[in-house]
Parts: sequence; C-alpha cells; structure tokens
Amino acid sequence: MASPTSGDVLILDGGSATELERLGETSINADPLWSACLLHSNPERIKQAHKNFIEAGCDVVVTATYQASVAGFCQELKITEDEAFRLMADGTKIARDAWREVSESTRAGSKCLVAGSVGPYGACLHDGSEYTGKYMDNVSKQDLIDWHRPRVEALLDSKVDILAIETIPAVEEAEAVLDLLQDYPGAKAWVTFTCKDECNTCHGEKFSDAIERVAKRQGVEAVGVNCTAPQFISPLLKSIQHLNLSIPIIVKPNSGEDWDTGIGFYNREKCMSVVSLVNEWKELGATWIGGCCRIYPSEIADIKQKLKT
Repeated sequence: MASPTSGDVLILDGGSATELERLGETSINADPLWSACLLHSNPERIKQAHKNFIEAGCDVVVTATYQASVAGFCQELKITEDEAFRLMADGTKIARDAWREVSESTRAGSKCLVAGSVGPYGACLHDGSEYTGKYMDNVSKQDLIDWHRPRVEALLDSKVDILAIETIPAVEEAEAVLDLLQDYPGAKAWVTFTCKDECNTCHGEKFSDAIERVAKRQGVEAVGVNCTAPQFISPLLKSIQHLNLSIPIIVKPNSGEDWDTGIGFYNREKCMSVVSLVNEWKELGATWIGGCCRIYPSEIADIKQKLKT
C-alpha cells in the first residue's frame, strides 16, 4: 500500500452499498447478492459510487464483492463458474476505471489503490448472521477455507492491491482466510472485525485477543474494526494499546443507526458523529480511517478535512 496522503492518515472509502441505495438502487437490500448483484445488472452505477468516494478524497476503493461468491453468482444469476470468476474480477476493473475517470486534479497524481472485499460467510447466507457469527457453530475451518477460496483467487488474479477481509464476526473465520492465503505467496490483506460492544467481537471473543491472533500473521498489512457503532470505537482502540502493534490500525465505523427488517435504518439523530470523533481515534492509534454503512461521500470529505485541522 502507498503512503498516506492526508497527513499521516490513509483515507478509506465509506459505505458503498448505502451509497448505491442513495443513488437509486434500493432493490439491492432484498437481493441475496446485495450490492454485488449490480456487477451484473448495473456496473456503471457501482462505478459512479466509487467515483463519488474518490472525489470526496478517499485513497482506497473497496470492490463491490462483499456479499459475492462464485456459488452465489451461479445460483442467483444462472451463469457458469467461468462467468462468475469474470464477474468477480470485474469488481476490480470497475474500481480502477472509476479512478481513471475522475479528474486529474482530484487524483493529484496518486495511484489507484483497490482493496478486494472479502466479506464473511454469514453475509452470503443473507440472514444477518455476519452480525452474530452464529453460523460458526455449523461450519468447520476447512469448510470456510473451501468456501472463501474461489473469491479470494478471483480477486488476487484481478490484481487487487490488497484484500479487505472485513466485517468478520469471529476470529476463527479470519484465521481460516489467512490460512488460505498461505497458498498464495505474496498476497496482502487487512483484517477488520465487527464488534457488538466496547470489548467483544460480534461472536463474543475479546477484540484485543482477536487482533493479537491475526496481527502477526503472514501477509497481514493492517488490522482493526469496521461496521461497528461509533461509540464503541474509542474503547476498542484503548483495549489494544498494550499490543504495541507495528502495522496500521483501521477504523471504518458505521453510522451507529438502529436497523429493522421492516423499517430499515432509523434513529440517526441519536447517533454520535463519526466526523467529530476521528481525531480522537487518530490519537488512539488509528491511521487508516473511513466508514461503513450509512457513511456517505460527504462524510468522507468531512473526515479528510477534519484530520487536517
């Protein structure tokens, strides 16, 4: 990964799927592939979402493959495995095309950095279990390795700069993907966990223990937390201070809003402001900062500006 361009902080993008919803793609919430379905039906809309975040000042674009899998593409889109692999690789191409199409003055000569999203197995179950990790009781480590392999291979073949092993609820799944990466010498990844409170991953492990278990693994370039409420971020960062990590720490929170199947997101007015907290997170060691669900390009621009002050 390249050096940060906003002071000493690398700016990551925000919530791609919720930006796609803002752009009119509201039907993706009901789709088992979520935003990944648009790789097939509307790649230009994905490109526009990427461009919006790039224009807001992000240094890294994450591919729209979070809820994608080769098996899922084949089942939901009725395509062949070869076509599914090509569709996965399209996620990388779309991100790079978005960067090239943004004005040179915005890019300022920077290199396009693309992170290939590797979401958890639970995301592809389309039942919200990535926020509990309950599926971990029914799958083995080898099951997870076998399931993740096709997407990881497709993303690496498409020449992403780094894999984003993200929104992981359980340390055992993160370790399974990292075990898989040993078959791909030179592969780089970041690992971010989802947390249910100020101390624990969504599956219930201590966040500090989970970070310690993955931080020194081969190929791991950065570690941290994503898709977690803003009020939990500072305590989580404090909980890993004693580890004295030598790699970057990632913070990519969601808006903190409540969510209900029949209502969607609500209670935004009661949430802590992500922008107001970013300098505190920087003081606590975060050096790669962006957003997740309901963090839009305007907030990424505000985060970038706030970190300069």
